[in-house]
Amino acid sequence: MAKRFAKLRQRFGIAAPKVSVRTHVPWYLRWLGIAVMLAFSAALALWMYDAGRRFAGFDRSEVEQELSTARSELARMRAELDSLRAIANAADSKVSIERTAQQKLAQQARGLEQDNARLREELAIFESMLSADTAGAAPLSVLRFTVEPDMLPGEYRYRVLLLASGPRRGKEFQGRLELVVNLTEGGRSAMIVVPGQGQSDSPAFRLGFKHFQRIDGTFRVDPKGKVASVQVRVYENGSAEPKVTRSVTLS
Repeated sequence: MAKRFAKLRQRFGIAAPKVSVRTHVPWYLRWLGIAVMLAFSAALALWMYDAGRRFAGFDRSEVEQELSTARSELARMRAELDSLRAIANAADSKVSIERTAQQKLAQQARGLEQDNARLREELAIFESMLSADTAGAAPLSVLRFTVEPDMLPGEYRYRVLLLASGPRRGKEFQGRLELVVNLTEGGRSAMIVVPGQGQSDSPAFRLGFKHFQRIDGTFRVDPKGKVASVQVRVYENGSAEPKVTRSVTLS
């Protein structure tokens, strides 16, 4: 009995354990408080981070302002570049137009020079016809013969001016023209006859005139070959020997 009494005194007496009473808080209020504390902590951390950057010399607003200024400057420079490109394209078009005009003028100048040379040749022909001694003048002569490289490699342009005078003046000459090209190719000398075999009746090499005839044409050789000289031969129909020849040497 004494032991039971002692236990009761320990439970309900002065030596009994203390009892605390707490108010019951719902779970959702707890989670809301935790969320508020986390948000506050995050905002405080962000503020401290931003303050630290400002303290270290980094200001986000200044950087954004400088970035905006840089973007505006880039846009301005792009607009200026587009303007300069437009001006350059216009200048290129103008230069192209001027170059085309210059080429046309050069072609016209060359045409005028050719016409001038032709008129001088015709004037020389008429002067020769008027001043020639009909008794001692040759019946047929090569008044002019030139050969020069043309635009394409291995291509040459020739010009021949034939004059009938003396006893033949006024009589029609019928014949053909032949070119003998002497060249060096691979260290060896070679000879080419133009027109080739079987092409002697080509209309480009036929002759038929009373007073004079101008022949203008081209011939081609191997671009690796070098033309040394060219001889023109004029044959009359029915004759195997040339009536007149003339040679020109190319430098």
